[in-house]
Amino acid sequence: MSASTSAPNARGVLLDIEGTTSSIRFVADEMFPFARRNLAAFLEQNESNTTIMETTHEICREATSLGWSDTWPGNSVVSAVNFLMDRDAKTTGLKQLQGMIWESGFHSGELIAHVYDEVPGCLRKWRAQGLDLRIYSSGSVTAQKLFFGHTSAGNLLDLFTAHYDTNIGAKRETQSYAYITKDFGLPPQEIVFISDIVEELEAAAEVGLQCILSIRSENASISNVHPFRSIRSFDEVFFA
Repeated sequence: MSASTSAPNARGVLLDIEGTTSSIRFVADEMFPFARRNLAAFLEQNESNTTIMETTHEICREATSLGWSDTWPGNSVVSAVNFLMDRDAKTTGLKQLQGMIWESGFHSGELIAHVYDEVPGCLRKWRAQGLDLRIYSSGSVTAQKLFFGHTSAGNLLDLFTAHYDTNIGAKRETQSYAYITKDFGLPPQEIVFISDIVEELEAAAEVGLQCILSIRSENASISNVHPFRSIRSFDEVFFA
């Protein structure tokens, strides 16, 4: 791996969150447990909220499609949510509900989002260079905005032009990146996508995006058999 990775002619940057801008461990060790701890109380406090009721119905449908049954013991919605979380499901309903629960944690200060040390400075530099920065994550857009609005480096939300979640499609589906490219309003070869998941990069590459693999110390090991340039820090990305 070279000391720097050039991204020629780039005008847009699409970023994953977990394992790319931020530690997987923060999400797994702090955000998910917070959602579990506060789930039952949140549902009880919002039992008459129409939006949340619709979301919980969607969650039950999602869980059922993966083998869950409402005959499981305990509150059916809590059971369905825990069933999906145990499987790290990237379903839209689950992510929406998690985002609603996390909102209280971020606003109270109990949750402060982790970002890698070099990320804020690089984002600001890239923005100053005129690059259009956007996020695509399996977490809901609501959760993404909470996350970047309450980081260990302060509020970074104004650095991003747009956010995308699984409402536009799964992250390993080519069509998702075709939609995002159209929304950028740029030729695909002028957009750089950085992610820690090879299958996501493969889907984006089919559309023509420049793809870079993020390798962080706590990320899952990745086979060297892939065509993508890799980085261990955003400092290694050079926009020419």
